[in-house]
Amino acid sequence: MSPPAPSDLGYVPPDGGWGWAVVFGASISVGFAYTFPKAFTIYFKELQAVYSISYSQIAWITSIMCATTYGGGPISSILVNRYGSRPVVIFGGLLCGIGMVSAAFCTSILQLYICVGFITGFGLALNLQPSVIIIGKYFLKRRPIANGLAMAGSPVMLCTLAPLNQFLFDNFGWRGSFLILGAILLNCCVAGALFRPIGTATVSVKTQVTEEGKDGLKEEVTKDAMEMNNPGNVPLDTKTEEEGGKDCCEKINQYLDFSLFKHRGFLIYLIGNVLMFLGFFAPIVFLAPYAKHIGIDEYSAAFLLSILAIVDMIARPTTGIIANSKWVRPRIQYFFSFSIAFNGACHLLCPLASGYTGLVVYSVFFGLAFGMVCAMLFETLMDLVGAARFTSAVGLVTIAECCTILLGPPIGGTLIDTFGDYKYMFIKCGAVMVLAGTFLFIMNYYNYRMLAKEEKERKAKEEDPKSVRTENEGRNNWNKETIQDKPELEPLREEREGLKKEANGTNEV
Repeated sequence: MSPPAPSDLGYVPPDGGWGWAVVFGASISVGFAYTFPKAFTIYFKELQAVYSISYSQIAWITSIMCATTYGGGPISSILVNRYGSRPVVIFGGLLCGIGMVSAAFCTSILQLYICVGFITGFGLALNLQPSVIIIGKYFLKRRPIANGLAMAGSPVMLCTLAPLNQFLFDNFGWRGSFLILGAILLNCCVAGALFRPIGTATVSVKTQVTEEGKDGLKEEVTKDAMEMNNPGNVPLDTKTEEEGGKDCCEKINQYLDFSLFKHRGFLIYLIGNVLMFLGFFAPIVFLAPYAKHIGIDEYSAAFLLSILAIVDMIARPTTGIIANSKWVRPRIQYFFSFSIAFNGACHLLCPLASGYTGLVVYSVFFGLAFGMVCAMLFETLMDLVGAARFTSAVGLVTIAECCTILLGPPIGGTLIDTFGDYKYMFIKCGAVMVLAGTFLFIMNYYNYRMLAKEEKERKAKEEDPKSVRTENEGRNNWNKETIQDKPELEPLREEREGLKKEANGTNEV
């Protein structure tokens, strides 16, 4: 499956230049979106003491934040289609700052759910989707590398925010820390300011303006071509009137392409990813508790996450470079399937690690596999649906994934409570991810075969002389040929139209 053609967007992406500044801004936004819910857990113990609540009650803050971040995907996609990435990310940064500053004045856990969980979580949703969407508008040939660098912002931010939160808490308490974190999250607005719009506006103007000296026929042809390119072949003059008559569902479908559910590759990706996320995040959540469970001290247990983050930081851009190679990119879906299955195999082998050295080895391989999956998570989706439909696709995917993201860690916790052993949680996560990787590999093989078959049939149909012409197609082809000819053939065209009218019995006297 080759990369989407440049015509998918209507212009050729620059593959560099200001695009690298966009990648830098995207790494900041993506880093905050993925890392902030994990780094926020440093305040859980103090909040439990302040509000006298259980660990499960306090853990709902992170769950609500993550679910809102993914569940807000369709809304984020609609806003990006309507206003572009820059204003959406800037507004999301403002929401994040407002949410955390408001949380500093909360007096109940319910207020924290609203301020941190919903407001800040929705702000992070408005940062995540536009950041990965705009990369596809600036890059085509180097897009896997750009995606890998942008996704590397997550482990970099994890290594930064975790110690920073501890420092802020030790010096300013949790309320003062929330105020400072609100100010830090406003940097998402700066990242959004780097997302300079790019698109077909200039190209459209050039195609609509006719050159001086062209006759009226050329202007007519240009107008007809614009109408033909309009969705549904609707004339431009009547488009605004018809949009006013659309109902709510049609207006939503205008910005969120539900026809993707008829796209074979998209459905394969969606099913595989929803299954994968049942076991994707739980091992990270329970890695440190598992280390403590087998008798490792707190600092050494926390250092396992640092090892994972450092390896993850290196793995993401490296994976982007490998995925961009001429050997991997044409079949990048297989590479993605292998990464998921490799991730699951690491979890299946984790219970064999009885000591700290074994857990360090597990953390290294887990960080490598985790980085490989994250680096290609959005690149493979863009490879399937193209950059033009990616905005809608990522919104639909994230709303489906938020359910399994929300359920994954609680199911793992239930297994730990039931059996009193962490190994069953790791086995469950590993088995689910191996199953997801195997499913994607088999179904992508089927998809590649079907695409090749459809392409072969299309070429055979084009080369078959019997299927080239019909009477109506012949007339249309004749009209197109006369349009491309010089004005000297205008009398011949008028004579041809007169003969057609006589044949149809519509010739006027």
